[in-house]
Amino acid sequence: MLGAIEAGGTKMVVAVARDAEAILARRELPTTTPAETFAAIADFLVEHAPFDAIGVASFGPVEVNPVAPNYGSILKTPKPNWSGASFIDVLKRFNCPVAVDSDVNGAALAEWRAARGAGVDNLAYATIGTGIGVGVVRGGRTLAGMHHFEMGHIRPSRDAASDPFEGVCPFHGACLEGLASGPAVIKRWGKPLSELGPDAVVLIARYLGEMCLTIILTHMPDRIVLGGGVMKTGGLIEAVRAETRALLNGYIGAARLSGDLADYIVRPALGENAGVTGALLLAADAAK
Repeated sequence: MLGAIEAGGTKMVVAVARDAEAILARRELPTTTPAETFAAIADFLVEHAPFDAIGVASFGPVEVNPVAPNYGSILKTPKPNWSGASFIDVLKRFNCPVAVDSDVNGAALAEWRAARGAGVDNLAYATIGTGIGVGVVRGGRTLAGMHHFEMGHIRPSRDAASDPFEGVCPFHGACLEGLASGPAVIKRWGKPLSELGPDAVVLIARYLGEMCLTIILTHMPDRIVLGGGVMKTGGLIEAVRAETRALLNGYIGAARLSGDLADYIVRPALGENAGVTGALLLAADAAK
């Protein structure tokens, strides 16, 4: 039996499965305090134990280096009470391997697996929701260095005269997350992007287009998947494709980057199940 936790800043999804193909049971839990949330996770998992392995795809920053003494712990985060919270501590009672990666890496892994038949070897997954993050998979392995990638904190170009909003990121102000995440949109306009007009959509697409350009130039993925609550806004993904194409300006001659990018910058094929499926794949790999 495999256990999986998709740990988001707003909610947690906990699931069990014999393999990553078919979820046997799942439960959504609100992300409150670590003590309350971890207790609810453990209560669900106990019902289905024992496990061969458990995978965690977590919001970050989270320590993903397996040899680090704080592996599986949330690092410095603006989310109250969660800095230092450890998934390893709460899951060690199950006496099985535990694999921890970032939530976007987990979702990227799941979307990569779903896209294998389309000749996609390298894939980037970006979530634009409560925060902004990017995960990259190459040849079936998630990429990281001394830490998982933090592309949501890249600072895009911003004309302060036309866009005086200084961003909401407590660390970097007007980074991508500070300008284009769900909380940034609400702070700026007082309502979600889905309730705003085309001018707001064009502005957010401008920043997300810069994100996609950066992903392309630094990782050259075969596909970019854009998920998260903000991306459900009507017309946004089309505007991001157009902005990305304009920023590329024909520089990369790859066939995948021709046309309107409708087959290149796409919505998640797995929908809301991308993250938890990725956590199951992490568990399956850890169980080998």
